[in-house]
Amino acid sequence: MTLDHVAPRRGQTAYDRRDNLVLACPGCNMIKRDQAPLAFLLGSRIRAVNLVKYGAHLSPMLVDLARSLVPAEDLDAVDESRTVKATNGASSGWATLADLDDESPYRD
Repeated sequence: MTLDHVAPRRGQTAYDRRDNLVLACPGCNMIKRDQAPLAFLLGSRIRAVNLVKYGAHLSPMLVDLARSLVPAEDLDAVDESRTVKATNGASSGWATLADLDDESPYRD
């Protein structure tokens, strides 16, 4: 696994906040390179689906962008999966961790 910057690093202006980092396999990290998030998400529908599923720790604007790119039937499956987990008392994964993160710049 590698750490990938959602918004690419350029030169000395590294954007290393937690809400800009995701785990990525080396192959995916190489494919994304320094593409903007929108360009990368448009390259494959499954990328946006996975970001909606597992990106709760990322900026709400980025998750909303990915959500807008996911076809309705895939979005329904993601939402249904979350509902089942919540109903069964299972943790919602990253969302639970993000809720505990008092340092997030997106908290009011």
